[in-house]
Amino acid sequence: MIKFNLASVVAPAIALASVLALSACGSTPNTSDNATASNQQSIPKSWIDADTGHKVVRLSEEEGSRSLYFHQNSYAAAGDKMVISVANPRGVAVVDLTDMSVKRLFDHPDVAVLFMGPSSREVYLTLIESKDGHPVHAQNELQQPTQIISVNIDTGKVREIATVPRGKIHSININESLLIGAFAEKAHSLETGPRHARFEARYEAKGPDGKPLTYAEAKEVRMDQRLEMRIPMQMFTVDIKTGELKTIMQSTDWLNHIQFSPTDPELIMYSHEGPWHKVDRIWVTDIHGKTPEKIHQRMMNMEIAGHEFFGFDGKEIFYDLQTPRGQDFWLASYNLETGKRVWRHMQRDEWSVHFNVSRDGKYFAGDGGDEEMVAKAKNGKWIYLFESEPVKDVAGISARNAEQLVRPAVLKAKKLVNMQQHDYRLEPNVTFTPDGKWIVFRSNMHGPVHVYAVSVEPAE
Repeated sequence: MIKFNLASVVAPAIALASVLALSACGSTPNTSDNATASNQQSIPKSWIDADTGHKVVRLSEEEGSRSLYFHQNSYAAAGDKMVISVANPRGVAVVDLTDMSVKRLFDHPDVAVLFMGPSSREVYLTLIESKDGHPVHAQNELQQPTQIISVNIDTGKVREIATVPRGKIHSININESLLIGAFAEKAHSLETGPRHARFEARYEAKGPDGKPLTYAEAKEVRMDQRLEMRIPMQMFTVDIKTGELKTIMQSTDWLNHIQFSPTDPELIMYSHEGPWHKVDRIWVTDIHGKTPEKIHQRMMNMEIAGHEFFGFDGKEIFYDLQTPRGQDFWLASYNLETGKRVWRHMQRDEWSVHFNVSRDGKYFAGDGGDEEMVAKAKNGKWIYLFESEPVKDVAGISARNAEQLVRPAVLKAKKLVNMQQHDYRLEPNVTFTPDGKWIVFRSNMHGPVHVYAVSVEPAE
């Protein structure tokens, strides 16, 4: 197994004395590229969106900065700080949510941010040796060792956790005793070449006529090819104290999107990955190998459900539901305690690549989508805020079996940010700040990728 020397992980460009001093570095490194610096200065630090009246703030200072994937926690438990990834050199930075200032915390050419610890002040990172000078993206099929470390966001203190022989780490449980991940028995890449700096992934494929498919269609083809390979996989846990690895599931289904419950340290949600109309996607199990439970049962051909995530109380699982795909759109939820289901209806243009929920459960957010995506939205490039309004019984008269039926609701949408200049090959990945006052997202609307936040309330 490869072992990285943590004493030498500081990037020369920021000239820090040691890893332990990184958190004391108060300034962002200056670029030597005058054109880049000029472009940076042309990107506004804040503005009032002319179409919505909401304030938008650029949180990041460096081009290539990204917020985390929509269900990965980026916030300290106290709610005062969040972590983002930064580039050139690669590393992690901390945003102080009290004054929106940002400081680099840790740098290494092979580092990637996993998530913020849900209970501690530590951010968990991976170090995966680069190939030919290009960073390796941590996919399930990764066949080389991954070193896992944590860094305290206040002191910069580094802690070695474990080295995983192969595979991808997906999640951490609420008491930070276990990590969970998955690996495949052989390598397979969905992507067809190096990633462009402005986009999240690269998918290319040709249709039956031999002509190149669109980005969205090529992604479907590549995912279907991977699904049909039926590569044997294993889901495993990593003991954070001892580094012990334990296999908890073996499958030839494509295991992905693994998430620990935000309240139960032993409960796991995961997906059978692939084209959503072809797989039964959403499942729950536990670390002891409990018989998996399917969360959503398809009722019609081409019905799809996916991009699942937990509510913060740990009781609800939310997911994008379409009946059928690309025609009728819902944000659905399933209550793990009561078994009750709610389907919240939305208009075509309001469908979003990802949804999220505020900590108090009052609001939802969506990051919109372009005309090429599943909804084929004509005017869908917005950051949205939603409130859920139940569909009530007429005159108080209920069906006799109302308690056993799906409860319908309607999402009332408010536009927060005009994303017309955003290229959705980069997914914005909306999250609410812990206080519920801001929605954080990533965007290439000004060219380079940056991290932004929009106020939930209109500007005064």
